Amino acid sequence: ALSASRKLMSIHRSIQCMRSARKAIQQQHSSTTTATATVGFVPTMGALHDGHLSLIKEARLKNDVVVASIFVNPTQFGQNEDLDKYPRQLEKDSELLAELGVDHLFAPEASSMYTPNHVTPSTISPKASPAPATSAVWRPS
Repeated sequence: ALSASRKLMSIHRSIQCMRSARKAIQQQHSSTTTATATVGFVPTMGALHDGHLSLIKEARLKNDVVVASIFVNPTQFGQNEDLDKYPRQLEKDSELLAELGVDHLFAPEASSMYTPNHVTPSTISPKASPAPATSAVWRPS
């Protein structure tokens, strides 16, 4: 259960909302101290498990503010992987995060993260060519 002194977790569904929250975090913190607020960020795709929860607990211990994200990123799924079947349980995950003292949850929709016809450009530098086979590291057998 949340302690009476802990405020409720804010949920942000857009980039602009999260940016405003980030600015408010720094303004609020700077009004009480000269130091910059430390922010622990734990990115997830939801369907939280013990590994996620341990990261949240560690972030809470070591930071002034804890932000988690839940974003099922469609670009992380290949053509034959089923994005539609990835578990989405925002309400349950939100409750878990709030219980662990997360201050802010960034949970955008893919449409707010990627514009229609979004393309992620990538460039291969000529300097990034593979090393010749003669420079491979050999291990004794």
